[in-house]
Amino acid sequence: MSDNKNNDEQWRDKLTPDQFAICRLKATEPPFTGKYYDCKTPGIYRCACCGNALFDSDTKYDSGSGWPSFWDVLSADSVAEHADSSHGMRRVEVTCKSCGAHLGHVFTDGPQPSGLRYCINSAALDLQERS
Repeated sequence: MSDNKNNDEQWRDKLTPDQFAICRLKATEPPFTGKYYDCKTPGIYRCACCGNALFDSDTKYDSGSGWPSFWDVLSADSVAEHADSSHGMRRVEVTCKSCGAHLGHVFTDGPQPSGLRYCINSAALDLQERS
């Protein structure tokens, strides 16, 4: 137990309150409020907690959902997927494969070529702009 408490304290020191709630406690930011939901800047989206490269802006699209949406991950080593039955729904949670941060969810209603929609919280991301 004390390891989790110490770990939580370290994350609280590093993250904003919103980032901590979303990335460590699995909260969700309100739609159309995150800084990246309508961002068109080219670059690599990284985990706000550990810096792991997650998504390329080339796969970002406007899903109309109010959250940044991507049709693919940067690599198979970027994210992990887990069954999520919280809130009376059956979804697939997406976490950072490096640090376990909650990022959002993936759905099967996205565009081709993947048919996937990675619906991700802006607070869980940091954009590294392309030069």
